Amino acid sequence: MIAALNALPTWARWMLYASIGILVLAGVQQFGVDDTDGLTSVGTSQAMLRWSVPLLLAGLGGLYAERCGIVNIGLEGMMVLGTWFGAWGAINYGAWAGLAIGLLGGAAGGLIHAIATVSFGVDHIISGVAINVLAPGATRFLSSEVFTGYDGGSITQSPRVPGVGKFTFPLLAGGNVGGWKSPDILGSIGDTGWFFFSDMARLAKGLVAEVSPATLIALALVPLSAYVIWRTPFGLRLRSSGEKPEQGEVQGVNVYRYRYYGVIISGGLAGLGGAFIASPELAGIYLEGQTNNRGFIGLAALIFGNWRPSGVLLGALLFGYPTGLGLRDLEGTASHALLLVNTIALSGVAAWAIGRRKVVDATLAICLAAGAGIWYFATSEVPDWWVNIFPYVIVLLVLIFFSQRLRMPAAAGQIFRRGG
Repeated sequence: MIAALNALPTWARWMLYASIGILVLAGVQQFGVDDTDGLTSVGTSQAMLRWSVPLLLAGLGGLYAERCGIVNIGLEGMMVLGTWFGAWGAINYGAWAGLAIGLLGGAAGGLIHAIATVSFGVDHIISGVAINVLAPGATRFLSSEVFTGYDGGSITQSPRVPGVGKFTFPLLAGGNVGGWKSPDILGSIGDTGWFFFSDMARLAKGLVAEVSPATLIALALVPLSAYVIWRTPFGLRLRSSGEKPEQGEVQGVNVYRYRYYGVIISGGLAGLGGAFIASPELAGIYLEGQTNNRGFIGLAALIFGNWRPSGVLLGALLFGYPTGLGLRDLEGTASHALLLVNTIALSGVAAWAIGRRKVVDATLAICLAAGAGIWYFATSEVPDWWVNIFPYVIVLLVLIFFSQRLRMPAAAGQIFRRGG
């Protein structure tokens, strides 16, 4: 069975994993003791998609950087630059220009990181931390010079930011075609109350109803990145710079140049994610500190996804799910039910470890599953911080149980010197 699973294409395996996850959510929602309708509601799915976009863009940014050999801890600072420049550009030149200018703001941060790490050989972590420290100070200074002169602006925030609008897919979610209101196929299936199928339909409808065009662009970057990195000469040279730069240099690859390309693209994607945060799709305004460590969560999505675009997408959606659920779940019952979901998932991990005769992993998974189950049945609510730390819990579990399956680029984080 495991051999057959490994023989499937990557996208098919991720689809299977997602289906299993939805099945677990549907089961908890059907048989749980709480009012957990929010676990598979359309609103939760919509919120999940919105909040996953910045994580996806940051994760893809980290992918380009690490595939060329540069660890980009500075994604958070580049997102901060993207929020400020995205808001400023949208206010002055329109919503689409704001997204583009936010991308350029993040790319500028990527350029600084590339100069430090590629040209001067500065430690990648030190350079990234420096950008994370400098970016909030730079944006605060810019706000004091610019936004304080705008109506509704101050040293910590901008005026309202215009958006690019929303789009609903016809037939799937009831969108309009000209003046004709199309059927809502997914909504109709979701209303039937069929176990699993209705839950899947509701979650799917949230992904295609009232979607920002910027979200569609972010999602399109996943297959585009996979094609560019693995199917083009540019991607081959980029990957050689992050795997075996010395051999790449012998083959005529300008490692310095391609590392610059990778880190600047990385910063640009992070900046685009920051501009998305400041857009009406999420905040609708620039606020100091609004990235809230999403650059680091994007790195977590990169690790979870094993340095693959499709994996980064799944990780971003998975990490965005508790955030979206927490925003919709005002009574906290659905968030509390995530403990039961954890119990089931960890029990599955324990069974997997037993099948592979990994006694230590199995014992640890059983203990964690028991702890989550006891917490669930012994309480009726969870603290507010539970949904916020949930993404980090997932990453820790992946690192604990599946670290042997993770493979980062061989030369990521190493200082390269031409002719060395």
